[in-house]
Amino acid sequence: MNLDSPVIVVATRNAGKVREFAHAFAPLGKEVKSMFDYPELPDVVEDGVTFAENAWKKAKAVGDALGLPVLADDSGLCVDLLNGEPGVYSARYAGEGAADAQNNAKLLDALATLKAGEDTQPPLLSTARFVCALVLYDPASGDKVEAEGAAEGWITADAAGEGGFGYDPLFYVPEYEMTMAELTLEQKQAISHRGHALRALVSRLEA
Repeated sequence: MNLDSPVIVVATRNAGKVREFAHAFAPLGKEVKSMFDYPELPDVVEDGVTFAENAWKKAKAVGDALGLPVLADDSGLCVDLLNGEPGVYSARYAGEGAADAQNNAKLLDALATLKAGEDTQPPLLSTARFVCALVLYDPASGDKVEAEGAAEGWITADAAGEGGFGYDPLFYVPEYEMTMAELTLEQKQAISHRGHALRALVSRLEA
C-alpha cells in the first residue's frame, strides 16, 4: 500500500480523535486531514455489530468517495460489570447526538443501579477496557490493512481531568494512578487503545 503521500485522511468528525491522530503521525511528517476538511461528505451510518465492521465501513465509504487512501477507526468503552456495554454504542450511549457529559452520566447511573444494594460504593466501580479497531483502505488497489488495540483500566465514580474526550475522565489507569483525562497526550498515546492499534498498524505496513 502506498503511503508516500504527505497527507493521511482520517474518516472522523471527532475533534479529539483528529488531535490524537495528528499527534501520532507528526513524527512521520504526515499531515492529517479529516471529515472536517470534506464537509460535503455525508456521515457513514455505523450499524456494524463490531468495532472492526464499523471501521471498515467508514474506510471504504470515504475512500471510495475521495479516491484516496483513508484511515478509519471505531472505538469505544467495554465495561465488564455491564456485560461489555456501551461497546459499539459508546458515542451514542445516551442517545443520538449525546454529549460526552450525558454519556458519562448514563454510565455512572447504570453502574450505580447495579451496586444499589451495597452498603458502600467504592470509587472504582468496575474493570473496563477501551478498544480500538483501525482499517487503512486504498481504493486504487482495494488493499486494506487492519489492526486492533486495547487499554485496560477501571471505571471510577470520581471523574477527574480536563484532557482527552469521551469517557476519559472516568477511566482510571492504575499504572499512572490517574484517569485517562489527567494524562499528557504523550502518556496517553503510549498506553491508549488507539496508540496500541496505530503501532500495530504501522508494524504491519512495514512487514
